[in-house]
Amino acid sequence: MLTELADYALNYRTPSTEALDTARWCLADTLACGILALAYPACTKLLGPIVPGATLRPGARVPGTPHELDPVQAAFNIGTVVRWLDFNDTWLAAEWGHPSDNLGAILAVTDWLSRTTATGAEPCAFNSPLGKRTAPLTMADVLLAMVKAHEIQGVLALENSFNRVGLDHVLLVRVASTAVSTALLGGTRDQIINALSHAWLDGSALRTYRHAPNTGSRKSWAAGDATSRAVRLALIAMTGEMGYPSALTAKTWGFQDVAFKGQALKLGRPLGSYVMEQILFKISFPAEFHAQTAVECAVRLHPLVRDRLDAITRIEITTHESAIRIIDKSGPLHNPADRDHCLQYMTAIGMIHGTLTAEHYEDAVAADPRIDALRAKMVVTEEKTYSRSYLDAEQRSIANAVKVFFRDGTSTERIEVHFPIGHRRRRAEGIPVLKQKALAAFAGHYGAEKASQLLALFEDRTALEKMPVSQFMDTFV
Repeated sequence: MLTELADYALNYRTPSTEALDTARWCLADTLACGILALAYPACTKLLGPIVPGATLRPGARVPGTPHELDPVQAAFNIGTVVRWLDFNDTWLAAEWGHPSDNLGAILAVTDWLSRTTATGAEPCAFNSPLGKRTAPLTMADVLLAMVKAHEIQGVLALENSFNRVGLDHVLLVRVASTAVSTALLGGTRDQIINALSHAWLDGSALRTYRHAPNTGSRKSWAAGDATSRAVRLALIAMTGEMGYPSALTAKTWGFQDVAFKGQALKLGRPLGSYVMEQILFKISFPAEFHAQTAVECAVRLHPLVRDRLDAITRIEITTHESAIRIIDKSGPLHNPADRDHCLQYMTAIGMIHGTLTAEHYEDAVAADPRIDALRAKMVVTEEKTYSRSYLDAEQRSIANAVKVFFRDGTSTERIEVHFPIGHRRRRAEGIPVLKQKALAAFAGHYGAEKASQLLALFEDRTALEKMPVSQFMDTFV
């Protein structure tokens, strides 16, 4: 597996046009999510150099901030803001995750290398081919790296369920970012294999911080931590440090025996550009993806129930098995991280407010007694056909249905949504809404005029691909 991942990271050059077009809008969406997160002090307190004043010039820039950092810490910063609001893209399979988390490493490494190359200096202490480049990396390199990172993370997730053995899915962010970062640094095939072996040897974080009673904000910076660790491992491998060929398969001491209960890891399909083509965008709501269609149902019910909330006696939510396992919660919810992973809370907000934003997870909104009153009336059940279509590679549905019953014996119709607006099947409908999401995010931070200029960068893929990474990143400072 190490060699197959390394060969793909090093040699793959032919993603589909659909994948590259999707990648540019994924980039816009991911940056928008990061810019939105800058409004939250709980996020921004974690940003900047790890030691105050430890900047690097020329270093990698962190969008929306004045920070200029070494690529390891820049990757942590970018990865953290991207994931903070749980609003970036999603991949659902045997394991789920958010492949655009890898942009922390991709943007940090390419921006740093691009700036260093422009000065004429060696980018690193090791003998990298990039030290001989006369031109900086371009956004074409970024889009291709995104396709690769999405594919590695997503295909590994197709048939390997790490969460089922208590491991956090950010392991796959570290693996994908390590492979792609080492390749971007000019690593040889052996160096990429060595780096990947270290990524697996690191093991995995536990999922403790994602589940009650311990749900907390670490889940918002865990991916930043993983993608920055990947850059560190890539840099270590580039020094010529040895690798460990049987890191996965060694009897007793390998990853499979120690951390994966002896199961053999699998690649679910040949590596290409499948994952980027199929990626799910969180366009309308910053909600855990298994709840996206439930919130859409709730918003459609809002005009029918907003003036009758006190008359509601029962709310039936029909969903799929993964949603029940991950976000079906009763009892107190202690913080925003708890609330944005509660199916009932998100559905209640949609019914009460007719929308769902990041602000709705904050304490001031959560204090509204109507929310818990509605949660207490909700009954969540599994629909087996939803669970089957969720796992079906040809469908990948994320279905939910909601029906509301009133004291006078009446009820609403049963509102059912199989595919959220961010699904590939709704791409033509979703991209215009994604653009509006990005425009609003940019405008809130930079003002309307600059927001329009930033969004325009993504309209022409050919022009975007020609832009040096450093120039692109400078526009977001």
